[in-house]
Amino acid sequence: MRSKSFPLSLCPVVVFACVVSLLAAPPVYAQVSTTSQAAGSPNPSAHFAAVHTYFIAADEVDWDYTPRGRNLAGIPHFEADENEGPAARRHRVYHKAIFREYSDATFQTLLPRPPEWEHLGILGPLIRAEVGDSVRVVFRNNTHLTLNLHPHGLQYAKDAEGALYADGTQGVAKKDDMVPPGTTFTYIWTIPESSGPGPQDGTSVIWMYHSNFIPSRDLNTGLVGPILVTARGQSRRDGSPKDVDREFITDFAIFDETGSWFSARNIGRIAQPDLLRATNPALRERHLLYSINGFVEGNLPLLSMKKGEHVRWYLLSNTNEEDVHDPHWHGQTVVSYHMRVDTVYLDPLAMIVADMVPEKEGTWLFHCHVNEHYTGGMVALFQVLP
Repeated sequence: MRSKSFPLSLCPVVVFACVVSLLAAPPVYAQVSTTSQAAGSPNPSAHFAAVHTYFIAADEVDWDYTPRGRNLAGIPHFEADENEGPAARRHRVYHKAIFREYSDATFQTLLPRPPEWEHLGILGPLIRAEVGDSVRVVFRNNTHLTLNLHPHGLQYAKDAEGALYADGTQGVAKKDDMVPPGTTFTYIWTIPESSGPGPQDGTSVIWMYHSNFIPSRDLNTGLVGPILVTARGQSRRDGSPKDVDREFITDFAIFDETGSWFSARNIGRIAQPDLLRATNPALRERHLLYSINGFVEGNLPLLSMKKGEHVRWYLLSNTNEEDVHDPHWHGQTVVSYHMRVDTVYLDPLAMIVADMVPEKEGTWLFHCHVNEHYTGGMVALFQVLP
């Protein structure tokens, strides 16, 4: 079908209207660089496909798993536990690499995280899109490691997969597989219907992106972030689903610091991850951090909501063999996979959604119900206000 054209005399009016519309639009976390619509669409409210551009760098940082102190949730411990002695006052700080968002391709100005997403902690910038959109990530490797960027759930060509293996490609199609230190690469990912909510899902789904050069090392080093995809036509201007009042993303992740790229720097050269399970399991256990978004022992910022709101929880997990989790909410229930529950199951690298309408006011415990994870500090608090 041939697209319709406007009389030349109307062009200034159309241009003026477009400019006014853009200036009136509120700022959004995802930076929209271009928009387009199928020519001749009969539906005036049809979704305008957007290209969401993000400037994301991998940066080396000293990460504090306990920035506000130890055992903030007040969980009882055995008397002999190290959390009861002088060590309980020590911070747990490790050198790591994490994803952070910048304002533009110069990578000079870090973008502040909106207050509602401060709880993301160690997770990389939130990438948002709607079915029909595209995502453009300008990725800068500021570390001394070789890294890449691999998305789950989204669609990509071989030159934007972010994974190194014998796939028969060469030349330009290999540049996405290895981003050397100090270099930049741009990834383009698309969001077809198969990347959005399925027939039994709600209005949004959770995916993740991570460095995939050596996945186990990269994720234990801290290189992981979330992606939220909303159904076509179901998102607000800020990208959130229209039928949800509040969203939280929680990554139940065991960070094995003996399996990090910086294990020798953090622990000493004795930390050889391929040997410790057999030769020194006690050393490895001391450096397993049972975290939610990179925080342990109640250090996750308080998750606050109001009674009667529609709250959507997006839950992730890490890739270690111990990353089998049972997140449990005290005082409330959720609906996940069309079942009413108060505990959900996560296996390694899981991505699931749970919806809550809180009924009981107060401050409540949110934790993994696996015994070692619970006693190890995989706990947080959430608050329900009137």
